[in-house]
Amino acid sequence: MAKTASVSTFRFLPFTLLLLLPGLFRLSAAIYTPIREYSGNEFFSEWDYYGDIDNTTWGNVDYVDQSTGASQRLTYIDPNTNHAIIRVDNTTNITAAATVNRNSVKITTKDAYPIGSLVIIDTWHIPYGCSVWPSFWMLGTNLLWPNSGEIDIIEAINNLDSNQYALHTTSGCFLGTNSIQSGSILQTNCSTGAGCVVQEKKPNSFGSGFAQAGGGVFATQLDVSGIYMWFWPRGSLPASISQANSSSTMNLADWGTPTAAYLSNACNITQYFQPQQLIIDITLCGVWAGVPSIYNSTGCSGQCIDNVIGTGNPIYNNAYWDIAYIRTYLATATTTVTTGNTSVSPASLTSASPASASTSSSSGANDANANTATAASTLVHSLSWSSWLCVLVLLGVLRFC
Repeated sequence: MAKTASVSTFRFLPFTLLLLLPGLFRLSAAIYTPIREYSGNEFFSEWDYYGDIDNTTWGNVDYVDQSTGASQRLTYIDPNTNHAIIRVDNTTNITAAATVNRNSVKITTKDAYPIGSLVIIDTWHIPYGCSVWPSFWMLGTNLLWPNSGEIDIIEAINNLDSNQYALHTTSGCFLGTNSIQSGSILQTNCSTGAGCVVQEKKPNSFGSGFAQAGGGVFATQLDVSGIYMWFWPRGSLPASISQANSSSTMNLADWGTPTAAYLSNACNITQYFQPQQLIIDITLCGVWAGVPSIYNSTGCSGQCIDNVIGTGNPIYNNAYWDIAYIRTYLATATTTVTTGNTSVSPASLTSASPASASTSSSSGANDANANTATAASTLVHSLSWSSWLCVLVLLGVLRFC
């Protein structure tokens, strides 16, 4: 669902361009090097708090500033698990009025992640319940929405039990129907209000089922060949993730088929997506969860606003994030991938498509090679003007890109 946002301050990742330079000049598959881990006592130190009403999806919330979030325990570190908790206020008694808002949280990373990045989030609980609309998403910098692109990684509403993935762009970007992916295609045009949407088919990707199953891990790969997203329940994590720590490099060879694969032959990734900031939020009602027909068809009855009024307990007792970590990576090392008689990779700019860092005959690797074959014919010519500007930056010709 579209979530516009006002311009905020951000910073490009240090040494990002130096890391990406080798991929600009050859076809390569990537090993991902860790850049930052958001976890533990320092989780919130690299985020900015929104501190305003929900003026993008028009939910019935006031997004608090950092001091209010801490004092009202809407953002804190659980001392027992060392996980980050982000929640909706469930203690304040709100009386009925013409306009009612409940305190909640929206935070945005100070860093912006370019094409060539990989993002992994390990979460044990996602907010759910009637009127609840949580999101973990990415938003492009510099330009008004959706000119820099938006990537929705975790998003659903009310009592739905399946996560939805989506891209939002200006006109001309589509989800190709020939992508190899495990999710169900709901929408293919990324420039509509809903965006180009894929629904998760694995069980327990949202709602009470997700929490009862011990949560899981979501991953998003931003590559010149496409944008790819995965979900694994807690008991099905690939070894590359379950055995990793904050300093481990990441190889996607055992990741298998992505849930969503937005290939560059239907959407020129370098054209539609600028460096992306990470955003976590929880709104209430709003232009999706609160639409009466949608609200009543997603496991809820009555009127959405009735949940906001009152003490919030027990209505919002499950309206919280429990996040073990978010890890970000950049493609830095290269290997060669052979498809048929030709050595290629899906990425002429930075990195590899899903599972293509291995020549395994597993179904996941075969699906990745199929995606590679579909996308490869467009990639040699896919470097945008902004990519070449980045080369000039490294040569000292320009100051920024």
